[in-house]
Amino acid sequence: MKRIFSICIMVALAGATFAQDKVFSVTTSPAENTKRGMNISWATDKAITTATLEIARTNDSNWENSRKEVFHGEYCTTFDNQYSKHPNGKNFYEDVKINKYNAFVGKLRKNTVYKYRIIAGGDTSDVHYFKSSGRKNWEACIISDFHAYAPLYGRTESAMKMISTVEQYGKPFDWVLHLGDITAWGGCYSFWQQLYEEEPFKNYMWAGVNGNHDNMTRTNKGNTNKFFRDAAAYPLNGYEGELGVCYFFKYGDVLFIMLNNENMRTEEGLQAAQKWVREVVKNNPARYKVVCEHYQWFFGASGKDSQYSRWSDFFDELGISLALAGNNHIYVSTHPLYNGQVVDPGKGTVYIQTTSSDNERGSECDLEKPLEYNPRKIKFRWTEGGRTVSAMHMKVTRKKMTLTLLDRNGKVLDVTEVYPVKRK
Repeated sequence: MKRIFSICIMVALAGATFAQDKVFSVTTSPAENTKRGMNISWATDKAITTATLEIARTNDSNWENSRKEVFHGEYCTTFDNQYSKHPNGKNFYEDVKINKYNAFVGKLRKNTVYKYRIIAGGDTSDVHYFKSSGRKNWEACIISDFHAYAPLYGRTESAMKMISTVEQYGKPFDWVLHLGDITAWGGCYSFWQQLYEEEPFKNYMWAGVNGNHDNMTRTNKGNTNKFFRDAAAYPLNGYEGELGVCYFFKYGDVLFIMLNNENMRTEEGLQAAQKWVREVVKNNPARYKVVCEHYQWFFGASGKDSQYSRWSDFFDELGISLALAGNNHIYVSTHPLYNGQVVDPGKGTVYIQTTSSDNERGSECDLEKPLEYNPRKIKFRWTEGGRTVSAMHMKVTRKKMTLTLLDRNGKVLDVTEVYPVKRK
């Protein structure tokens, strides 16, 4: 049924920019404090200027104790007139003049599953779900690089199946963390709209980082972080030029800090980001500190430094427990590292980067060949080559974080334990 539903969405989008629903692109993102709040994003046609969000606990089967709040849309043309492709491969220019809604929902109960729906213009959206934080032990799915592209639905299908595989591993997880490049061209709004119809976007809170593909147009001109910003509703607690793109939030005992590589290419951009991260860590104490970006820490084929050399001293200083990335399409996990050396658990930062998950754009690598660089730092590497699919299951307790790499069949490939790191 799920595949049939998705195919129907593709057919609907093949002849028009949007599906016929008056409420679309509904997605759930974290608020700064996910124990008490959540951010919800959706869009309507430009003729509809207000919408009602109705939210209730899932055990309220008839919505009898729900609460409703009216939100006003903001006129958005960020994606308008971008060169794009229909699912049938036909070229077109996106016609995206919409009202965009960024709704903060507060006064939540901790560790509670909620359901919500959007009502606007006589239309009611599908029911969506999320879970507030507050439990000491919780779990998440980590995935990236599935490059959703309308003419090749198999990319999205492979990633969604991989999420289902993670769902079947261990206990049910609470939310999804993505590490960028979940679209092929972030400027193509119809790609985001189609993606948000997938079940995992309806059933979970999603938090992620801006990948280079999410930041780009089809022509690779006019690239901007506004595509990522206006496709969801992330916390507005970043720094100048990065509000709603770089952000931080807490889920349980973990502080997540989300970065944008596209504005850190220069030394000036890097310094601006690091200044912000230092203030975030200083003002938001947490048992675990996790930094996420899109670009890889190491080049998986050779082991050569990539972003690791730009960040390792800084992470040493701040006591970052875990650094997550994607982009290289080759999985790499390290031992705990401090001052460029392998150290005992809890004494340094663990670096992990994900593979692609679209079964199409993976990277070749001779895993039998000895690493040319950093053989002592790197604990494990993995790829299936051009057709790679994997994701990680993340379990967090007060004692440790356990990250388990799973292949498309649910086989455990690598297990990494991460401990709190304390710095004076």
